[in-house]
Amino acid sequence: MKSKSAGFVLVAISFLFASALSAQQVKTHYDRSANFAQYKTYSWEQVKTRDPLDVDRIKSAVNAALAAKGWTRVASGGDVSIVAIEEGWRWRGFGAFGPTTDTYEDRTLIVDLFDTQTKTLLWRGSSTETLSNNSDKNIKNLDKGVEKLFQKFPPGSSKQ
Repeated sequence: MKSKSAGFVLVAISFLFASALSAQQVKTHYDRSANFAQYKTYSWEQVKTRDPLDVDRIKSAVNAALAAKGWTRVASGGDVSIVAIEEGWRWRGFGAFGPTTDTYEDRTLIVDLFDTQTKTLLWRGSSTETLSNNSDKNIKNLDKGVEKLFQKFPPGSSKQ
């Protein structure tokens, strides 16, 4: 009887662990003294990823989010410069039914917005998710993560 209870507890913990893995974690913070109302244009400074195919995907997602907030992309010399970095790592978790292990791969996208003139960091957002073996799902989750990042952007505006 005890082994059945222990097995049930292990299965329940595994399901909770797996659901926590699939949830997207989004964090943002910003310079509280910055006047975001003065910024209307932006330019891309750099996008650094492990997968070159993600560069355009990241730019496209961020461009859409900022366009929805009324910001305009310019080739160079925007009010704000954007740097995006995609990081990834692998880690192992325990299997639900024994000593086997599963490997998970997480991706974190960090988006920084700098005042172009002063080079001061104005805003930083990060989105972390567990990657799938399905490329379409990963692209969809990237878009959702960026959308969540900019949901309350710019800080202190009525466009939140």
